[in-house]
Amino acid sequence: MSENPEKIETRLTSIALLALFSEMGLGISQGEIEVALQQPETAKLPLLQRMKSLLISLNVKGINGGVVSWDRFDRRQLPALVEYQGQWLLARNSDENDEVILTNQDQTVQVVSSDVLLISSVLWLKRPVSSNVSSEDGNEEKPAARKLILAALFQHKGWLGNVLVATVVINLLAVATSLFALQVYDRVVPTLAYSTLATLVVGMFGIVILDWILKRIRSKVLDSLAADVDMRLSKTVFQHLMHIRLDNQPNSLGTLNAQVNGLEPIRQFFTSGIVFGLIDLPFAIMFIAFIFVIGGAVGWVYGLLLPIAVILGVITQLRLKKLIKKQIQRSNERQGLLIDVIRGSETIRANNASWRFSSEWEKITRSLASYQIRQKAISQLSNATTGSLSTIAYVSAVVVGVFQVEAGNLTMGGMIACSILGGRVINPIAQGVQYLVQWQSVSQSLNMVDQLLALELERKPSQHLLMGERHVASVSIEKARFVYGESPVKQLDIDELTFNAGDRVLLVGPIGCGKSTLLKVLAGLYRPTEGRIKLGGLDLWELDPQFVTSHVSYLPQNVHLFKGTLKSNLTLSGTVNDAYMMQISTELGVDTIAENDPKGMELEIAEGGEGLSGGQRQLVALSRTITAKPTVWLLDEPTASLDGDSEKRVWDVLTKYIKPEDILIVSTHRPMLAAHIANRVLVMKHGKIMRDATPSSMFSSLADTPSSTEAKSSVPRKSLKRGFNAI
Repeated sequence: MSENPEKIETRLTSIALLALFSEMGLGISQGEIEVALQQPETAKLPLLQRMKSLLISLNVKGINGGVVSWDRFDRRQLPALVEYQGQWLLARNSDENDEVILTNQDQTVQVVSSDVLLISSVLWLKRPVSSNVSSEDGNEEKPAARKLILAALFQHKGWLGNVLVATVVINLLAVATSLFALQVYDRVVPTLAYSTLATLVVGMFGIVILDWILKRIRSKVLDSLAADVDMRLSKTVFQHLMHIRLDNQPNSLGTLNAQVNGLEPIRQFFTSGIVFGLIDLPFAIMFIAFIFVIGGAVGWVYGLLLPIAVILGVITQLRLKKLIKKQIQRSNERQGLLIDVIRGSETIRANNASWRFSSEWEKITRSLASYQIRQKAISQLSNATTGSLSTIAYVSAVVVGVFQVEAGNLTMGGMIACSILGGRVINPIAQGVQYLVQWQSVSQSLNMVDQLLALELERKPSQHLLMGERHVASVSIEKARFVYGESPVKQLDIDELTFNAGDRVLLVGPIGCGKSTLLKVLAGLYRPTEGRIKLGGLDLWELDPQFVTSHVSYLPQNVHLFKGTLKSNLTLSGTVNDAYMMQISTELGVDTIAENDPKGMELEIAEGGEGLSGGQRQLVALSRTITAKPTVWLLDEPTASLDGDSEKRVWDVLTKYIKPEDILIVSTHRPMLAAHIANRVLVMKHGKIMRDATPSSMFSSLADTPSSTEAKSSVPRKSLKRGFNAI
């Protein structure tokens, strides 16, 4: 990229922007762009800030953008504007892989080789990809979470019949209460027929007992169903989480946590309230019919209440929709902040940054409180209005009943019976309004779970997986490219690279050059955006994961230990022989950790390995790697946290246990200390392999390689990736 931003800005014309906006499907005229470009408050801003201000002026929202050098740019993000021969031109992909179509300011088209753009800069704009799950024919599929819930609920349909029968009988028994009042006021009271009263009372006691038994049975059936559904849903979602492609996981742990926990309110809603609501609500119509039979015109009072209450619920739901969505987003942000603060509490205190995070926490909490106040106000308004409607219905029914009694169409007992049945109408309707209100929270939870279930798995469920050879003789890369998410920057760009049996390879290069990304791609943790990774002669992503993990062992740069004991962390897979585990632990010096604690190997380890030093955690992880007995060893800075003696011991142990035919690939910033075991050294820069040579020919100039390669770059390091988020 040019080092003079002002010079770049003078070349950015309305014609170039119009061409890009048209390709993006934005209906913006050239006149509007020219007016926005001439705004005095944005004329002197740097390029990216000017673009952001321009989009705000044009009222264009939801756009991500940035500037990146062409050699790091992912061409799948085209069309974009490319700086070429002193002007910004619209660039589009050509049918030929090595060619790019450029549209000039005068709308003429030229096709150029991708090589001539190596020193060019790219200005890219892109709308975020929609998260809707679509079918192959382009039609939106039914959200995965809903399908999962319904499949779990109706896997065994017997419960539905039992609950339905119990509910029907319970609601029919409710009619008996009104009939009891009708008989007492019309038959018993005028004649004081105590024998009839006694018979009615005994009958009512039997009805009450039967009603209680049926309600208990219904509750037990639903509670058992809820537990069963919860177990199966939790297992399904957790298994999905465990097999999500790691490069597709959400960046925010708070969001990921919310997505996993989103099933809880959904499960409660579908297994309790909604079942009673769906079954009881039709009986409200039945009770209205009984009121018509007994009280005539009194039934119209409750008949009019039903649509009014439903309309109230719909209006309340619409008012809550955006509010609850914002509330969930802020709640996820607060959850993520909490996780961040707990993990980095030492850093926060050491840098006196508590005030900053406290301020952020208070800001999020304040906004959450305001959302909750508004939500409660709307819900309480709905509840109060529904309660008022119930009172109005009761009063209206009494008033209408009086006129019906006067006309001789209704008795006093009939009016009381209608009042009792009216309560059975009001309760389901009030619950129905609450269900509509609750549905907004549940629908947002469904969307959260949908986003989780929409994340691509490491292997397709229907994929026919292969089993490779007993011994892996090579690992190869063919035209592999890797980018993170929607980023236009290629973190890995390797045309061809092969590691053969017996290779001992050191990966070196400056920070951020792609060493760790390469190891993760080779380990099958990240899937290349383009190209193939072959384990032996087979594509790594067509192999069974069990086969891959049995041959490939990856040691991450940032070691994570799990809550448990020292032994459980050393034998994480549970398939390691205790004697072999102790042998490796002794040789690496892990046994000294156990010796310094009375509990020995049962020493308790907290989440993340808190309580152990960085070097101790690294030794534990190394022990796990060695005991796995892999064929392909992928080690990312394996001795970064160790002292000199420990580092020497680690290399000696690795030399002892790595078999002659194994493949070892090590990322390190201290290659001289591992030179004695290496036969190849790869120098990386910007995701590419710059040199591949033997240690003897490499180490004479290795110390100068990172700085010299950076100095020779035609693009300043700070300009490799600059951008802004969606606005």
